[in-house]
Amino acid sequence: MDWQRVAAHEPIEVTDEEREAAVLAPVVTRADGEYLLFTKRADHLGEHPGQMSFPGGGREPSDEDLVATAKREGREEIGLRPEEVDVVGQLDDIRTITNYAVRPFVAKIPDREYTPDEREVAEIAVLSVAALTDLGNYESERRDHPHYGEVRIHFFRVDGYTVWGATGRMLVQLLELATDWEMPAEPDRVVDPDADFPV
Repeated sequence: MDWQRVAAHEPIEVTDEEREAAVLAPVVTRADGEYLLFTKRADHLGEHPGQMSFPGGGREPSDEDLVATAKREGREEIGLRPEEVDVVGQLDDIRTITNYAVRPFVAKIPDREYTPDEREVAEIAVLSVAALTDLGNYESERRDHPHYGEVRIHFFRVDGYTVWGATGRMLVQLLELATDWEMPAEPDRVVDPDADFPV
């Protein structure tokens, strides 16, 4: 992965949403390449149950800044110690339908066993960047969104997991910055606004 390009990226920040949140896009390096760590959200959660996400959550009043938010959430959700987090860069902020501005931080973390907090995390998935950048594992669709107009939704399918939604949008930018992967110019399909999501 091209860490210099990640570090040099000047992110677009969103400052007019009701609530702030931050996530870590954690990268693990192994002998056969880089991997990204995702969490699968617990099914009982009110927002985005069962979806794949990066560790993270809403900013608390005690958080010094959004990096602190991301590190605190990483500790709470998977047992990642703040001193283990080597933040390399920042992606563009993302608006969510739940009125959050989410700030993604790309970080290197140790390759070790992490423990999911079962109150929030159903499981941890560590997926290889090589598989995520394989276009055979990617598809996208275009649809009209009730809040944002025409949007493109990305689906990455690796090892039985599907990464999509806001996390899929973050992943597209990260892969385009850090690897030679490019999002195909056209989506695989155009669907009606009320069509089911193919997850």
